[in-house]
Amino acid sequence: MTKYKPAWLECSKRLSLTAIVILMTALFPGGQSVMGAASGQREETALHTAVLTEPAGDSEAAEVKENPVHPARSRVAIIVDDFGNGMRGTDEMFTLPVKITAAVMPFLSTTEQDARRAHERGYDVLVHLPMEPRQGKPEWLGPGAILTRMTDAEVRERVEAALDNVPYAVGINNHMGSKVTGDERVMGIVLAVCKERGLFFVDSHTNYRSVAGRMARKLGLPPVENHIFLDDVHSAGHVMKQMRLVEQRATNERFCVTIGHVGIQGKETAAGIRSGIAAMKANVDFVGISELVREEWQWNKQLTLP
Repeated sequence: MTKYKPAWLECSKRLSLTAIVILMTALFPGGQSVMGAASGQREETALHTAVLTEPAGDSEAAEVKENPVHPARSRVAIIVDDFGNGMRGTDEMFTLPVKITAAVMPFLSTTEQDARRAHERGYDVLVHLPMEPRQGKPEWLGPGAILTRMTDAEVRERVEAALDNVPYAVGINNHMGSKVTGDERVMGIVLAVCKERGLFFVDSHTNYRSVAGRMARKLGLPPVENHIFLDDVHSAGHVMKQMRLVEQRATNERFCVTIGHVGIQGKETAAGIRSGIAAMKANVDFVGISELVREEWQWNKQLTLP
């Protein structure tokens, strides 16, 4: 049962407070009123809160890093793999109406040409590093592949050589690699080289038991990963369908990383991406992978590009 409070009791409380204010004003005529002091305290608290939002040291910077301010619109980063060998669909990908990220394989006939072309268009470049899969033919890997049987020194040498071979690279993602990305020893070396060079690693997610993200976090690197393959089925219609899933994920989760390919069906993939872009541009922003990494993980490493 609700307890009834007489009106006179509430009135008495208000009168008592008024009396206290009058008494304080009389006793301290040059001072601040009780109500003014309360107001001043609120303003000081607000000022203190505002000051804490400014980075004044490592502790404040760490807090901002953990709680970033995200852009108002959702973002999509389209990575296109397998540049570097004059593959079918290369021209179509380079003429898409939005920014893409070009993942370029090392040591191939158009490696340097494709990387420079992407850079000149304002696109990010990744080294699309061949890595040993659990299954598949060795010739699918291409030159300079990282294999689990290699020594630490051999792995490091191959990673550094691939980076030196692909100009303008801001990071690495794996070509195949379902075996390597599950190997802590080998991935530890790959990620160590990334950290030394101010790069990040994008896990293409060919292995759902990949250790790449967990190990990247331990090293202080952003745990970037692919969310959706666009052309796991090789048709423009399927790519368009996947682009709708990309939009849905980006809308629900703030961003989406997605991967397509140049190659035998490269033109069909490009056509599907182009059609999907037309339907999505009103709702999402298409960004390079480095922009997404800067915004989502506050990654601010400064690269020295050739």
